[in-house]
Amino acid sequence: MSGKPVLIFAVDDSEHSFYALEWTLDHYFACPSTSPFKLVVIHAKSNAYAACAVGMAGPGRIDVLTLIETDIKRGAEKVIEKTKELCKSKRLKEVSCEVIEGDARNVICDAVDKHHASLLVMGSHGYGAFKRAVLGSVSDYCSHHANCSVMIVKNDTKPKQ
Repeated sequence: MSGKPVLIFAVDDSEHSFYALEWTLDHYFACPSTSPFKLVVIHAKSNAYAACAVGMAGPGRIDVLTLIETDIKRGAEKVIEKTKELCKSKRLKEVSCEVIEGDARNVICDAVDKHHASLLVMGSHGYGAFKRAVLGSVSDYCSHHANCSVMIVKNDTKPKQ
C-alpha cells in the first residue's frame, strides 16, 4: 500500500462532506484491495471560536475556554468516528485519519504537501457565487493553492424534508 499515490479527503461535520466521502469511497475504493490510492482523511479543528469566547467571556474565561475546547475536541472525535464507520461499511480497512488544529485552508494545503498527495477531494456546501465571495470558501481556496489535482464533489440532490 505504501507505493500507492495518496488521495487526501478533507472532511468536516457537514452532510455535504459525508456525501462527498461516500461518493469518493464508492468511486475510488469500491474494491479496496485494488484501489489506486491510499486514503488519508484530514479534519481541520479550528479553535477560532474558543479565542472569540475568551475575548468576550471576561472573568471566569478559563472555565469557558475549557468547556469550548472540550466541545471542539468532542466534535472532531465524532467526525473521525463517523468517517471510520463509513469507511468500514464500505469494506475499507486501511484509512489514515488526522485531526489537525488550524485554519482549514492552511491545514488542508499543508497536508497535501506533507503527504505528497496526488489528489485532494472535498465536499462543497453548494453556496451561490455571491455567498462564496462574501464568506470565503475552503474548497475554492484549496482548488487554487493545493499542489495537486483537486476534485470538489457537490451534492445536487434535493434536501430531505
